[in-house]
This record gives sequence, C-alpha cells and structure tokens, in this order.
Amino acid sequence: MLLTAAETREVEARAIAGGLSAKAMMEAAGEAAASFILRTMSPCPAAVLCGPGNNGGDGFVVARKLKEAGWPVRLALLGARASLKGDAALMASFFDGAAEPLAPGVLDGAGVIVDALFGTGLARPVDGAAKAMIEAANAHAAPAIAIDIPSGVDADAGAVLGAAIEAAATITYITRKPGHLLFPGRALCGAVEVAGIGVEAQHVAAQRPMTFENHPALFAAQWPRLDWRTHKYRRGAAAVVSGPRWRTGAARLAATAALRAGAGLVTMLSPADAADENAAHLTAVMIREADDAAAIAAALADPRFTAALIGPGAGVSDETRARTLAILSSGAGAILDADALTSFEGEPEALFARLRRDDVLTPHAGEFARLFPAEAAAPGGRLSAARAAAARAGAVIVLKGADTVIAAPDGRAAVNTNAPFDLATAGSGDVLAGIIAGRRAAGMAGFEAALAGVFLHGVCGQIAGPGQIAEDLAPALARAIAALVSPPAAAGRPSSPA
Repeated sequence: MLLTAAETREVEARAIAGGLSAKAMMEAAGEAAASFILRTMSPCPAAVLCGPGNNGGDGFVVARKLKEAGWPVRLALLGARASLKGDAALMASFFDGAAEPLAPGVLDGAGVIVDALFGTGLARPVDGAAKAMIEAANAHAAPAIAIDIPSGVDADAGAVLGAAIEAAATITYITRKPGHLLFPGRALCGAVEVAGIGVEAQHVAAQRPMTFENHPALFAAQWPRLDWRTHKYRRGAAAVVSGPRWRTGAARLAATAALRAGAGLVTMLSPADAADENAAHLTAVMIREADDAAAIAAALADPRFTAALIGPGAGVSDETRARTLAILSSGAGAILDADALTSFEGEPEALFARLRRDDVLTPHAGEFARLFPAEAAAPGGRLSAARAAAARAGAVIVLKGADTVIAAPDGRAAVNTNAPFDLATAGSGDVLAGIIAGRRAAGMAGFEAALAGVFLHGVCGQIAGPGQIAEDLAPALARAIAALVSPPAAAGRPSSPA
C-alpha cells in the first residue's frame, strides 16, 4: 500500500492518540536513517542539511547519531536555531554541535550528504537558499541520503517543485508514498528503504488505503484456476475488431496477446476486404467478417463472448464510434484503446454515458488529454488525473507510461513499477490491450484484469529484453504467466523418470 502525505499524517495522529509520542517517532526516524548510513558506508565526513520543520528535526537526530559513532559531522540549518518549534526544537537541543547557516560551503570535504530539508509536507516550489543548496548538493560528488523523500519532490505526485535532491537512497517511514513510485520522483529517490517508527499496523489499516503498487497480490484472488472441467468456452471468448486493409497489424498483435493471456478462444472481427490479410498471419485466432457496427453487434450477440477489444488500427472516424457503441451495447466487457478513444474527442460524454464499471480504457498521455482535457490539465499529477478520469467515466482507466497508473471508478488506484523502458516501442500498447482483453475474457473484473495485464506486460518486457519489438511480447506471456501460477518445484522432490 501507499499512503499520501495527508494520510500519513492521519496515521501518525492516530498512533499518537494511541499512546505513541511524536518525539519517539522523530527519534526513531532519525535513528533509522543513521543506521542505514552506518551499515552501508565507511566512516567519512557527513554534511547534514536541515530544514525548519520535522524533517529537519529528523536530521538533527541523524547528526547526533553519526557524531556519537565517531563520524565528523557538519550541520547546516535553513533559518535560525531559535526559530525551531516543537519536537524539532527538542531534537536540536540534543545535538551538541554547531548549526551553520545553510550554504554550499558546508559540503566541503563531505563524503555523504544527509537531506533533511523538506519532507512530505512540501507544497510549494523550492527557491532561494534552499534551491541553491539543493543544486550544490546535486553537483557534489558525495552521495545524498534523503529522509522520507528527496527534498523538492511532491510526495503525492512525484513532481519536482522547483528543484529536487538527486538521492542515492531514501529512507521513508510507515509506507512508501506515491511520489516514490511516480516519475520523475522515482528517478530521484535511489534505493528506497521503509523503516518502522513505532506505528502499529492497526493504525495503518484503519486508514483504509486506496493506493497501491501494482503486484500480483492485488489480483491473485480473481485469477481463474484451471481444473478438469476446463474447456475453451469456460476460459472465455474475446473478440478483437480489426482495422481496414493495410492497417490490420495492430489488431493482430492484440488478438494474439489476448489468446496467450488466457482467453479460451479469440475471434478477429475483420472487414471482408481485410480477411485474407488477417488470415495470412493468424492460425489459432479465428476470423469472422464484420464490415460495420451492425455486423459487430450481430457477432457479439453470442453470449459466449465475454470481452471485446476495439481501437488498435481502427482509425479515427464516426464508424469507429459506432462500432465502439455496438460493443458497449453487448454483454461483452469492453477494452477501448487508441482510435476508439480519440474518436470521441470533443464529445466524451457520448462514450461515458455508455460505459460500465468493468470496462477498461487504455489511453497514453496524448489520448488521455484528448478524452479528458480538464483532468489532464488539473494540478496533482498522473495519479490524481487517472483517478478523477475513472470517476468521471465510471470505468477503469489505464493511463499508460513509464509509471502506468491503473484507476478504478471506486477510487482504488495502483502504480506499476516493473515495466522496462524497452517497452517504449511501436505496437507495445496494442499487446497490452490484448493482454487485458484476455484476462477480462477469462472472467476477471475490469480493475483486476487491468492490474494483471499491466503487470504481465512488464514481465514480458523484462523477458524480451533489449532490442525487443512488439512481436516479441506475446510469446513471452507463457513464461510470464508460468512464473505467476506455477510454484517452484519442492526441494528434494524426485524428478520424473525419463
């Protein structure tokens, strides 16, 4: 789970009401950061950069602990020591060293920089002396260890507020925050370690978090298990709408992925004049001629179709709109990608009025902005935008990118972290839409099918490795799924006879 900055404060307040003191939490936070430095680095001069709030109080604890361990420590403070308040002032009083003014000179000779300037509560761009200090720290050769989150990173959105520390490692508390997973913040955190500060699990659980890192634990309960009763129709049937002649490749990528992702059978709904083109490339995927929305509606009248995908290579047109609405009038779960989304630019409510809560929309940033211009322009970043879009559309949103966000209309959201950058290649998104369609056809609810699809897509990218093209991804699904559903062989189990 991930907690926003506000949720973290609520959890801490709950823990304090339960008897844990704020002083004890600050001491534990500083102790955890100091412990990380002491166990991962050789003794060296440390420069501790402290801000005027609680993050700075954590920094005073770190400085004290490092000094007690025999490390040379210089501490620089933004503002006057006498201006510190509450527990930060208390921790400053326990540190018997000087607090220098915050200036780049404190970094002279430093072997490690401790970033305790601003924590998760930062809400405005960094400027002045703090910005100059951050820029100097980033230019310095010594590694920076950030407390809670690199100073300058928005804890909820991952955005850089003016300037941000480029940390080698970040020590955070209770749980990670969305800004640790969302770019560019994720690229600035380095290795992230979560430390306990005495807050009991019950206080976290009482918060009822709605934001998560995408992981199989989120969708495993809905993954259908195969048994002796399984047959192809029991596994679900998916339909994929093909683009016109000479533009059929994207739909074939999606159809093949849907079949490999777990649909029992997949049918390509192809224009008649493109049927031969599709047939020349497809074997296990069946082909049915469907030249218009009425033909698609007729095909999907078969209740055995449990999912239908349109968008890859479809073209932006009124006909694509009509075909999309035909899918939404059927009993099949809809997966809408690419041109199926852009075809509703300027009239998104015509689409939203027909969507169902388990339908899945898979826009990249440009398509998202065309369909959800207000949400895309609003402050708050990708997580907030995807969540707002899902609520408005009443369906699942997969906002694609290096940090793909999956959002459900009930407010649940997850950030995906396993996708290699090699997936940035033509056709990769078509494969993703197909994987989601396959999982939706197999019986998973929209949100869980999207979570599974995005996660498996990332695993396929890892398997395919550098130099991959979209055609490499669907064949990797067998290994990706096997890693999820097939436990390792028991140790010591005798091998089967040859």
